[in-house]
Amino acid sequence: MHSMVARAVQAPEYNAKQPLQGPYFSYWSGVQMKGFEFYPGPYRGAFGWMTNDGLALIGVGFAAQDHATVRTDIEGHYLRAIAEDAPDLAARIQSGHREERFVGGVIPNYFRKPFGPGWALVGDAGYLKDPCTAEGITDALHSAELLFDAIDSGLSGRQPLDAALAQYEQQRNETALPLYEFTCQLATLAPPPPEMQQLLAALQGNQEQTNRFFGLFAQTVSVPAFFAPENMQLIFGRNQQTLA
Repeated sequence: MHSMVARAVQAPEYNAKQPLQGPYFSYWSGVQMKGFEFYPGPYRGAFGWMTNDGLALIGVGFAAQDHATVRTDIEGHYLRAIAEDAPDLAARIQSGHREERFVGGVIPNYFRKPFGPGWALVGDAGYLKDPCTAEGITDALHSAELLFDAIDSGLSGRQPLDAALAQYEQQRNETALPLYEFTCQLATLAPPPPEMQQLLAALQGNQEQTNRFFGLFAQTVSVPAFFAPENMQLIFGRNQQTLA
């Protein structure tokens, strides 16, 4: 995000969006998590999971418009949100101990032109979106792989280097843009629109399609493939048959 190369070459940004939300999190000892936990609240959400050395990562995502207030008392707003939205988790925290400082804040959302004469960008330097879908490392590895192929193609003489790098940008964007828009929609922390509520209701009891939905976050299923009309027909058709 703070790439010296991007700043030095003034890499152009596009498809940029203002910060939408941002988490504050810390690590706790003596708190056991039940797998991945998420508790939605009014334009915020508490979450947590176990990490290494018996520590639980526990955080709260706050809407961007609330961050000026949250920053005046991070711990107070953090604990209050968990107490109100996740009382069971709040009870477990009371018996635990916070081991680290709070980390967090809001970040921008953007694409940057990822190449030019003598330079190229990967990861957050070239493409950044809200962390709510936890895609950053996966995105970085994928763009690095695409860039490697482009450089190899250009330097080996299979195609002009500029053309290969332009193809890298195109491939990156074709994969990233649908997930970028999906992530930015989730990052508003607004209540799901009626269509999404209907979809989530239809997924109940449908393990195969529920797995595919979570595959959006693991990038094993693409956003266009999951939300394709034929797949929506499968989901809602099965749900209607179950109700019948």
